[in-house]
Amino acid sequence: MLWVLCALVLAAAIVPWVYQAGKSVAEMILASDAHGALEEFAKSSQRAKFGRYYSRSLIFSAVVLMPFLYWRIQRIRQATGYVKEPGAPLCWKVALSQGLIAFGIAAGLLWGTGMALEMTGAYVLDPDPPSLAKFVKKIVIPALAVPLVEEWLIRGVLLGLWLRLAKPFAACLGTSLFFAFIHFLDPPAGSVILNPTSPLAGFELLGKILLHLTEPQFIVTDFVTLLAIGLVLAWARLRTGALWFSIGLHAGWIFAFKGFNYIHQSVPEHPLRPWGVGESLRSGLVPLLTLALTALLCHFVMRAFEQGGRPVSRASR
Repeated sequence: MLWVLCALVLAAAIVPWVYQAGKSVAEMILASDAHGALEEFAKSSQRAKFGRYYSRSLIFSAVVLMPFLYWRIQRIRQATGYVKEPGAPLCWKVALSQGLIAFGIAAGLLWGTGMALEMTGAYVLDPDPPSLAKFVKKIVIPALAVPLVEEWLIRGVLLGLWLRLAKPFAACLGTSLFFAFIHFLDPPAGSVILNPTSPLAGFELLGKILLHLTEPQFIVTDFVTLLAIGLVLAWARLRTGALWFSIGLHAGWIFAFKGFNYIHQSVPEHPLRPWGVGESLRSGLVPLLTLALTALLCHFVMRAFEQGGRPVSRASR
């Protein structure tokens, strides 16, 4: 958690200079009549608002501070006498089947929820849908890449370490709170910074982000849903003793959430908004009920993998 806080503060400190540098470089590139990828980069930098520069500064800060996180992990391992559990490697066929089954459950139920909401009038099809190439770039690739990184880091490294320090429920809850928190570090929609070049502009934006996390409607319709997702993913990791089922669930949710919203438009004045379904298919009480149904179905499906001879970790017993 200290790593996250340090990254937030560092990003807030450097973003005014990153913002000014980005705008200046964009003007220079456009003035030079550059073409191709360089021109697209310059136009994107010129259009980007202060909040987007903060998001990129946060990624940079997190990477710069990664050695500190690695050092901290090593210290915890030494202090707790961490020894990697030998366990037999998971057969690739079993790993693949876990991932594909979990993907089908998560994506199928969430996309089905979206179709049901479309029937009620909460969503309508986009009259100008994106091309297949754009869909693959914006939806399929992130759905495959993001879960691999996040599950390895959060349910693999962090949960594994937390299990050495706390009981399974506390470890799952702690990592799930962390998981939900980092997904809402983007500036809230409509955030305006009057003077982005001010040295304190980043801290002003950071204050708006943290204040957004205290809004009751946001907590109920968005944060609780992400917290529940984190708990289901951690629970799947403990039940199966591996990350593949969690990776499949995560990938399925990203595919359905991003894919459905990419080809549909929300109806703002629909009676179900904002509590029933929020700004996207990821928020609201209806998606939360879908998540509960997903967890119930996974409970029975994961029995097959538990009985298949794959031992769960000692900490989960």
